[in-house]
Amino acid sequence: MGALLAASAAAFLLAVLSAVTGFGGGVLLLPVFTALFGLRVAVPVLTLTQLSSNGGRVWLNRRELRWPLAARFAVGAVPFAVAGALLLAHAPLAALKRLLGVFLLAVVAWRHLARRPGRPTDRTFVAVGAASGLGSALLGSVGPLTAPFFLAAGLTRAAYVGTEAAAALTLHLSKTAGYAAAGLLTRDVVLLGAALTPATLAGAWVGRRIVGRISDRLFVLLVEVGLVAAAVFFLAGW
Repeated sequence: MGALLAASAAAFLLAVLSAVTGFGGGVLLLPVFTALFGLRVAVPVLTLTQLSSNGGRVWLNRRELRWPLAARFAVGAVPFAVAGALLLAHAPLAALKRLLGVFLLAVVAWRHLARRPGRPTDRTFVAVGAASGLGSALLGSVGPLTAPFFLAAGLTRAAYVGTEAAAALTLHLSKTAGYAAAGLLTRDVVLLGAALTPATLAGAWVGRRIVGRISDRLFVLLVEVGLVAAAVFFLAGW
């Protein structure tokens, strides 16, 4: 019960963060869930919580959502998400944790060093979806790396949050199918995901209410501090 309450609190707070900034919640939830449940359980549980979180953001921002853009992303994301989910069942956990630590540091470096991409083409979004599908299935969440492409497409505020959430929703649905096929979607995982759904939906609603009323810069700073701390956590093998 204590682990469930801690996970629910983290899911709520980070769903608020995701609803405001459009990214970060899933990446920061993974080390929390890993510490509570272990990595091979944490990744599919995170996927189930992201289903509800992204579903809530899609509904709340549905009027500004760019469906064609989300559809192009899904073309690449769906097959690679399923393939990555099947690979997770056999991936060595120690190596995967260290890979995740490197990935989190790369996220921070990308945000500070990478040049803003030019306006993405249709093919670019298919490729971004494919890379996101594979990476997300193995590492939990790659939202911070895909965010620059959605922003470069000219999306802002509600249009950005809603479209990114719709793209992620197709990815997480595909991952869920892959985890089920790999035997990772056990009864305990499903129950944990269901128990955390109210917290993530409440966080998405609260975040939607406060978009534009607080400093995005502060949230981004907090996300990056959390990413570096989580990277140290995984690289140390904790």
